[in-house]
Amino acid sequence: MSAEEIRLAEVREQKIPWKKWGPYLSERQWGTVREDYSDSGDAWNYFPHDQARSRAYRWGEDGLAGLCDDRQRLCFALALWNGQDPILKERLFGLTNNEANHGEDVKEYYFYLDSTPTHSYMKYLYKYPQAAYPYLNLVETNRRRGRQDFEYELLDTGVFDQDRYFDVFVEYAKASPEDILIQITIHNRGPEAAEVHVLPTLWFRNQWSWQSQADRPRLRRGAGTPGTGVIQASDPELGERYFSCEGDMPLLFTENETNTQRIFGVPNRSPYVKDSINNHVVTARRTRSTRIKRARRPQRIIT
Repeated sequence: MSAEEIRLAEVREQKIPWKKWGPYLSERQWGTVREDYSDSGDAWNYFPHDQARSRAYRWGEDGLAGLCDDRQRLCFALALWNGQDPILKERLFGLTNNEANHGEDVKEYYFYLDSTPTHSYMKYLYKYPQAAYPYLNLVETNRRRGRQDFEYELLDTGVFDQDRYFDVFVEYAKASPEDILIQITIHNRGPEAAEVHVLPTLWFRNQWSWQSQADRPRLRRGAGTPGTGVIQASDPELGERYFSCEGDMPLLFTENETNTQRIFGVPNRSPYVKDSINNHVVTARRTRSTRIKRARRPQRIIT
């Protein structure tokens, strides 16, 4: 038998959990019926894309090229920033039924290139423009088009002209059901050097805000060898997990909590809210005035 056939036999006969960790993380959770708590049942307007970076989900999470356990307690995904976008690229953007002329539609280019049945190996490709992502252009142009017109696609906006984009490859390989190697490779397809920030992200799904007796998980800096960064993830159900990063990179911590000030106009219970890292990387980079402190009990981290 091949190595993958042996793994499948171990799942069937020995209940070895080769499938426990896999690509179970959605690329888009915002605007879904699972996150709609409105009186009207209008999921699109109740939880739009603009709120996703600031608002904790209840029933799921989302991210690019994501990985999580089969109960989606601990999640990993990729965030990117090209130095031009107004926000980090953390999840897929799309149009709602009211914004598009042919129904809802994701306006991104991403590809699942490979995956074994046990997810012992997976490969994903995301094409990231070097110019600012045209959020408003896509919405306004598609709204003006009727049902007899073609859809206005991301390629039509010109952000990929002269091949000015990055091919972002993310690969996963399992040495064991609990030992997973992640490799991120980025190719600049454009004619000249371009800026890109790569932000691997580890976080716990927020369950404590909805369940008063829920035990809170914890992320904290762990001990590692020189030249590496280690995050210790502690969860009552999953136990202890460790995330090791090659290179001594800065670690940014915050809570996976809703920014109630931004969304509802209600003061935040804590300054460490879900979009703090977005604001630190994007806003502080541009203004050189905003600084974010590290949370004592972080539930969401970017390295």
